[in-house]
Amino acid sequence: MAIFERISDIIKANINDLIDKAEDPEKMVKQLILEMEQQVNEATEALGQAMGSEKVAAKKLADAKAASADWNDRAKLALRAGKEELAKRALDSKVSIDQQVEQLQASYDSISAQVSKLKDQVQQLKAKLQEARSRQEILIARAKMAEASKEVATTISTAQFDSAFAKLDKLEQKVAQQEAVAEAFTEINAGEADDSATYAELEHADAVDTELARLKSELGLLS
Repeated sequence: MAIFERISDIIKANINDLIDKAEDPEKMVKQLILEMEQQVNEATEALGQAMGSEKVAAKKLADAKAASADWNDRAKLALRAGKEELAKRALDSKVSIDQQVEQLQASYDSISAQVSKLKDQVQQLKAKLQEARSRQEILIARAKMAEASKEVATTISTAQFDSAFAKLDKLEQKVAQQEAVAEAFTEINAGEADDSATYAELEHADAVDTELARLKSELGLLS
């Protein structure tokens, strides 16, 4: 059947190659799953139709066998009643129906074999679809990781990123220079403060000595 040939082509397709060629791997994988689901649904519908045909063939075969049995019973009844000609006519009908039974049996056997084969194929297709669904999330995750890795690698290797680091280096040098200047001014100011303190101490001591001399003079203690 053409439907199973199309499904087989889809299942045999190399999913990784399709993803490599796709601009959007996630979209491609989802579309592939949807297409497989559609084909499996069509195959299931075709199987349902085939099973319907099998039931019709089985019903016709059963009816024909029942009719043959009825004519056989009628022939027996006629013979018991001593009506051989009537029995022969009944058997004539039975023979004709038996020929139909043979044809119907052959047709039913063929349809039944095809239905059995279709059931196996549909089951295999459903298993393949389930496998594809299981692989779907993994493939999408791998595609996203590959894209993220590519973006990171591209960003790290750009001149803009290197330029930013160069600017940081210059800024660090400038700050270090400012820190050195500030430290120098601090040392200078510290030295000036020490000298001022010394001068103040000397002036204070001189004032004390002056006051001491004044008091000695008043008390007549100067020698």
